[in-house]
Amino acid sequence: MNVSSVRVPGVNQPMCPSRLVLEHVTSRWGVLVLAALLERSYRFSELRRTVGGVSEKMLAQTLQTLERDGFVHRDAKPVIPPRVDYSLTPLGAEAAEQVWGLARWAERRLEAVESARETYDGTRSQAAPDPVGRA
Repeated sequence: MNVSSVRVPGVNQPMCPSRLVLEHVTSRWGVLVLAALLERSYRFSELRRTVGGVSEKMLAQTLQTLERDGFVHRDAKPVIPPRVDYSLTPLGAEAAEQVWGLARWAERRLEAVESARETYDGTRSQAAPDPVGRA
């Protein structure tokens, strides 16, 4: 058997476990939480204010998922009132750098994307209707 005939599981394979990791770090809230934590550690309420628009429930779920995957460290201090800080692990910092680069690229190229959308929508609205009923 030669090396080229060996199929190594990869993200394009339906059952590849890395798909779930990719889903976690590239979700809307995953990207934004990782990016925020690149700056510094945050308490929950600070992080919620920094990541605008995220609900308390979604932030809690996102942090728990990222913690489980080894990207976020949760530091609960035994004080009154309780204090919990969130920060990136070394693995989390590595992932955050990657997704932050993509997020920054999206910001820089937004105008080109919007232009492409307008062109596409204009072309679609002028096209003849599909006889089968598809858009």
